[in-house]
Amino acid sequence: MSERKKIAAIITCYYPFSHADVIVTKFLKGFPTDEALEAPQVDIVSMYLDQVHEQDVGLALAEEHGIPRYGSISAALCLGGKELAVDGVLIIGEHGDYAWNEKGQHLYPRRYFFEQICGVFATSGRSVPVFSDKHLSWSWEQAKWMYDRARALKVPLMAGSSLPLCYRRPWLEHALDTPMSEALSIAYGGLDSYGFHGLETLQCMVERRAGGETGIAAVQCLEGDAVWEACDKGLWSGELAEAALGHIEPRGEGGLRQSSDRAAVFLLEYADGFKAATLMANGFNGWLKGWGYAARVENEVESCEFYLHGDPHPHFSFLSLNAQDLFLTGQPTYPVERTLLVSGALEALLDSRHRGHVRIETPHLDVSYSSYAERPRRAMVERPTGPATVPWRPERG
Repeated sequence: MSERKKIAAIITCYYPFSHADVIVTKFLKGFPTDEALEAPQVDIVSMYLDQVHEQDVGLALAEEHGIPRYGSISAALCLGGKELAVDGVLIIGEHGDYAWNEKGQHLYPRRYFFEQICGVFATSGRSVPVFSDKHLSWSWEQAKWMYDRARALKVPLMAGSSLPLCYRRPWLEHALDTPMSEALSIAYGGLDSYGFHGLETLQCMVERRAGGETGIAAVQCLEGDAVWEACDKGLWSGELAEAALGHIEPRGEGGLRQSSDRAAVFLLEYADGFKAATLMANGFNGWLKGWGYAARVENEVESCEFYLHGDPHPHFSFLSLNAQDLFLTGQPTYPVERTLLVSGALEALLDSRHRGHVRIETPHLDVSYSSYAERPRRAMVERPTGPATVPWRPERG
């Protein structure tokens, strides 16, 4: 039997229900899925913790599992030596006390983490797979640098969030080269953190349209009354929004326009002429707490809910299992170009908002790629069952 792969965990901070907790803890204790609590096939052997949160659980978990914590990223990858000594790297660059900029972007140090990692790869003369949670970076320049550096060093790289891998109701997966004419995702929350999720929900579906992904030519962010005026002008489809909304249970009473008083919409014009939108339906007392998608396919509307379950957060099990597959095989299970494109689109949209909600041309987002042919590990039922429903931690008070 071959030796188990050794993985370094590079983390911003680690507290209950943080991304580190719902990902790294699964690599330590197992991945709850609908069929089983799946035992990890790789070992976390080192940890770098950039910040220690006041409710930190990472230090205790590291001690419990015999994982040394190192004071630098380089040391964590080299296990205290001078050359790369691990078989994979897991980056959790979400949460922590980091600054925000004037565009409302949280300046997590994902590029810095990746640059340190690549420095070890370059000086060691070899690279290993890397999985990076959520955005590549808040900055297109940094995200593109990460992508290009990975290609130059032949780093098998994956990134992104759990939304493309979560539960869908009713089940919907477009076949490759589906002839869709427009699409929309509906989401809620902060335009930076949850805006990424809303865009990725959209992108994981529309990348399967006829011809594949061609990149995004222009974007615009609208807020307030301008959101509904744009709908009335046909810039985004109210019909698709209602179709997506119809599958989402966690929402309040009232209609979309009446309840989403702080709504925003992201308008996207793709290089092939395709148009899509993400509606951030923020409203009274958290009116919407779910995610949805709809598309027009040959004059028919196809739609579904994207469902995220609470503790033990099984959607993160599927994200983690895909990261594990990357570590075991060296082959990404879905394209990192999706995350690159969404990272760049989100920055441009927040720039549009900051500059007065203007339309911004984005020739730099000429990211062309094909979606996967063989599906990644993900939820295949409408709601979690079995081990995927058993909480790991008590509810937060």
